[in-house]
Amino acid sequence: MPAHVPSATDADCLVASGRRVFQIEAQALEAVGARVGADFALACQRILACRGRVVCTGMGKSGHVARKIAATLASTGTPAFFVHPGEAGHGDLGMITDADAVLALSYSGESDEVLMLLPALRRLGNMVIAMTGRPQSTLAREADVHLDVSVPAEACPLHLAPTSSTTASLAMGDALAVALLEARGFTADDFARSHPAGNLGRRLLLRITDVMHGGQDLPQVGEDASLAEALMEMSRKRLGMTAVAGADGRLAGIFTDGDLRRALDRGIDVRQAGIAQLMTRNPRTVDAGQMAAEAAHLMERHQINGLIVVDADGRAVGALNIHDLLRARVV
Repeated sequence: MPAHVPSATDADCLVASGRRVFQIEAQALEAVGARVGADFALACQRILACRGRVVCTGMGKSGHVARKIAATLASTGTPAFFVHPGEAGHGDLGMITDADAVLALSYSGESDEVLMLLPALRRLGNMVIAMTGRPQSTLAREADVHLDVSVPAEACPLHLAPTSSTTASLAMGDALAVALLEARGFTADDFARSHPAGNLGRRLLLRITDVMHGGQDLPQVGEDASLAEALMEMSRKRLGMTAVAGADGRLAGIFTDGDLRRALDRGIDVRQAGIAQLMTRNPRTVDAGQMAAEAAHLMERHQINGLIVVDADGRAVGALNIHDLLRARVV
């Protein structure tokens, strides 16, 4: 029988094609990374000295990359936004002020829409950083700083679709963002402030006061209360627990659904029992000023489902349980 001739849709051929792309693009990144030097440092220094924002621009695939770079810069402490070069020539140029720096991307360095902006940017006095794959191109020569992102080969076998070149440009943008982040002393808290809706933002910004039940919603009884009174308070506040305050107003203990089950197991007459003999003394507590993530960590470490929040005097000011943290998506 004739030998099987693999087609381009065979699994092995598809896998080999995919791996070849990774190899080519890895080689491209290595080549571009080796060229990061004085021009890169100068670009960072100019951006750090900029009184305005970094305006990223580019056409086609370079435009998509420029938009992503702008988003990365903005989220890591360098105010930035994207301007489409075609729209800039029809009014959006007004978005750029003389205090802004411009990061212009064009792998060929000859994109007409980008080059048409240069005279206007010169009149405004903007500093222009170019990112191209041709150091001798018009854009590279006209820019104040040039970042060379030329690659040995595109991963596209037709050498037509931007592949390695766009990956290299993205990596150069990330390199700028990280270098600027470190130079500014940008912290995880700073990052969280620009990502309040994300997981990190919730973990680093959400405080216990944002999720706890306080005021009239705080379940609390006095130490002289009966078990029946405590159960009624727990039912009204629906947290599965109640704080127990001592005669001085400070937290004396906590009574939970678990304490009730343990009391029933011990055969205690719940109709006659007082809360003082059934509550858990010296319970785990948290401070109102702590982060919600700290409460989640405390619950996990001690395998408990609820916490009483106390003030500096040891008085109960709030309560929260694991469901509150789940609703806030802290855990």
